[in-house]
Amino acid sequence: MTEYMLSASADPIEVVRRHSLTALVRDEIERHIVQGALAPGDKLNEADWAARLQVSRGPVREAFRALEQAGLVRTEKNRGVFVRTVSLAEADEIYAVRAVLEEAACRMLASSIDARKLAGLREWLDAMRAALDARDHDAYARANVAFHDAIVAAAGNVKLHETYRRLVSELSLFRRAALVVHADAMERSLAEHRAILTALASRDAEQAAALMRAHVNGGLRRAHAACEPAGALGGIERSVRD
Repeated sequence: MTEYMLSASADPIEVVRRHSLTALVRDEIERHIVQGALAPGDKLNEADWAARLQVSRGPVREAFRALEQAGLVRTEKNRGVFVRTVSLAEADEIYAVRAVLEEAACRMLASSIDARKLAGLREWLDAMRAALDARDHDAYARANVAFHDAIVAAAGNVKLHETYRRLVSELSLFRRAALVVHADAMERSLAEHRAILTALASRDAEQAAALMRAHVNGGLRRAHAACEPAGALGGIERSVRD
């Protein structure tokens, strides 16, 4: 029996309230991790988060457990809870699975894409174009992530989407793979995304899948390059976030 299953003495309203509150706390801490406000190795203090979010420590403690299960934090005995660090070897594995999931999503979406889904993807592509014109790397990164997420969501497989989101969250911990932004990096990235969207709009499942795999694998190669001493350039931490 899980902690959320009702027992004879449990108050159903309290159980629902506590469960919902834990989810809200978890989502807020996860947002800080994914967006980089909390870096790998940072310690999470239960009392501090309870005070910040104006909740009791119980939901924060449960949120920490959920984040550990999601692979975003680790608990060290007698030391506390810390944002987890993802190694290059683990990132390799995550990228490999991500490529397979996004290929599958492209094949599914190509067979079911309609005007509404296409319009949604074009909006994110337009947002990337606007960020590129403004040289706003952070805005480009957000639109980039949203474009990929929209493809997987539009594929219509809920489990695939849930798995994909967990992988992307874990990749956000891979700070060593923060890439130096070269002058043409966003231009190349935008062109790759546009080609993927064109293939999807044409309902060419195999072409869309092949372009997506090449795109994700290109991101992995750039991550490896960024981890080399010569490519790190003193630890510059800007990324196009492929």
